[in-house]
Amino acid sequence: MSLSRRRFLAASAAVAASGGLCPPLASAIDLIKRPGPKPDLKLSLAAYSMRQFLDLKKPTMTLFDFIDYAADLPLDAVELTSYYWAETTDAYTDKLKAHASKKKLAISGVPVGNNFCVKDDAAYKAQIQLVKDWTARAAKVGATTVRIFAGTLPKGDTLEEAQKRVVAAMNECCEVAEKLGVMLALENHGGITDTPEHLLDLVKPVKSKALGVNIDTGNFKTADPYADIAKIAPYGVVSQVKTEVFPGGKVQEADLAKVVKILKDANFHGYVALEYEAKEDPKVAVPKYVKELRKLISG
Repeated sequence: MSLSRRRFLAASAAVAASGGLCPPLASAIDLIKRPGPKPDLKLSLAAYSMRQFLDLKKPTMTLFDFIDYAADLPLDAVELTSYYWAETTDAYTDKLKAHASKKKLAISGVPVGNNFCVKDDAAYKAQIQLVKDWTARAAKVGATTVRIFAGTLPKGDTLEEAQKRVVAAMNECCEVAEKLGVMLALENHGGITDTPEHLLDLVKPVKSKALGVNIDTGNFKTADPYADIAKIAPYGVVSQVKTEVFPGGKVQEADLAKVVKILKDANFHGYVALEYEAKEDPKVAVPKYVKELRKLISG
């Protein structure tokens, strides 16, 4: 049974226990229950870690090559960032799924780059359709989650109005995600999700059980990123783990043991995807960090 399916069943049980009715504005997080009392972390590798090789403008690696590379590491899955799909056809999607299966790797998620803050109506609808289309591809390829962004505040706009548009967009996209058995995961990606409070201001009003949080451990530029990761960890359905953190905007090597402990303490269930963005050659650095994370997750 898929992770999202287990969450859906848990959500249904919660609704039944309450007499079959959801309270007004019940959030996804109010209904999602962890499948078990102990955390369950599975290790993935984000294709974004190999972005300089996968860049479609001048690629030296395909997603199929990336899967081959990942298959030689102690991983459970790969995260196939939408930016690097050479095609969006059903045939290509089927080939990716088959190739990952052949290499005994699950596909943990399909991150999407979107902006739900845009004010222009046509552009706004296009962003919603983008996420819906990628949600369908993610379901077809067998992914558990689709990472989404909220966006950045347009010039002359107010935070309140932008938040309304983002919540409305996520509600609409979640209708598709629910039908397809995929979780949408809103990332703390700066912009109007620059703090835990701003992120949760968007997550909590969404009524769908198909929404959770993508915990990006390197995106908070706050005074204490670890404390802020802990604030959103209970809402997480997937995590992208970075090897650096930025307290007060200053770069530091991440304490990965501390990050994993935060996730475990929050009873996290889902994929932990290494998303390498530091300066060392990723083909050298990634295997080292994968082995470290595997040890920490298994401990």
